[in-house]
Amino acid sequence: MLIFIAFLYFCLACSLIWLVVFPSGREFVAQIVSGTLARLDQRRGNFQQQTGRGAAGLLEAAVQLARTQWKFARRNYLALSAGMVAIAIPTVVVLIASKPGNLPAYEDAAAPPDPQVMALLAGENLAPPAALPPMAFTTREVELVRPMLVNASRNWTLLHPDFNQRLLMAFKIMKEKHGYEMALLEGYRSPARQDLLAGMGNQVTNARAFQSRHQYGLAADCAFWRDGKLVITETDPWAMRGYRLYGEVAESLGLTWGGRWTMMDFGHTELRMKGVMRR
Repeated sequence: MLIFIAFLYFCLACSLIWLVVFPSGREFVAQIVSGTLARLDQRRGNFQQQTGRGAAGLLEAAVQLARTQWKFARRNYLALSAGMVAIAIPTVVVLIASKPGNLPAYEDAAAPPDPQVMALLAGENLAPPAALPPMAFTTREVELVRPMLVNASRNWTLLHPDFNQRLLMAFKIMKEKHGYEMALLEGYRSPARQDLLAGMGNQVTNARAFQSRHQYGLAADCAFWRDGKLVITETDPWAMRGYRLYGEVAESLGLTWGGRWTMMDFGHTELRMKGVMRR
């Protein structure tokens, strides 16, 4: 996407240089404007014959105004061109440099992981926790927050190996350090399921097939397991404290946490790897 924006900016810059420096560029624009004004004159004459002088006067005034503006533009083309460049450059800089994450399909890297935490992963192969009972994903409380969760994939082997181990380490730290037992709600998500969820509205997801890292095994939605039940709600202060801690732990492992997004997704984490989200 950034390459496409850079290409558009290059074309815009070349066009402005052509118009400002080379007479052929100005002549080209002059021919277009002159032709347009000539057609307006012709239509004004036809309109005047059909409707009379009163209504045609309005059109004649509009044509005269257009001619006046065109003469002004030709006299001050250097200043106008400089103004266009002055407007275009800051806009492109703001989009690319200030907040590139707002660009569609932008591929950015996660924050640098904590070296001490990453050292815990070195040489360690963490095993997934025991699967939760299927009935845990069919309760009314769960359905209200996460519809169609019962059919979601919770197969750890479908996750990217690197993301798999980082997520398991996050689960381990959350349990041993903070006392929260984590539960995987959904990991890998097929393109068909992604489109199905997107069709349910932006409150579920605004990403179509292959626009989510779930399709690459690089994202997971998680919640908490307390007293034999899933706790997903954001109205529970205990759960919200857990989400904040989970975000801190995930980011220390180099993962991206959905709780910092404009459309906040507190249980979502993902591993951003270059060369994956190119669509």
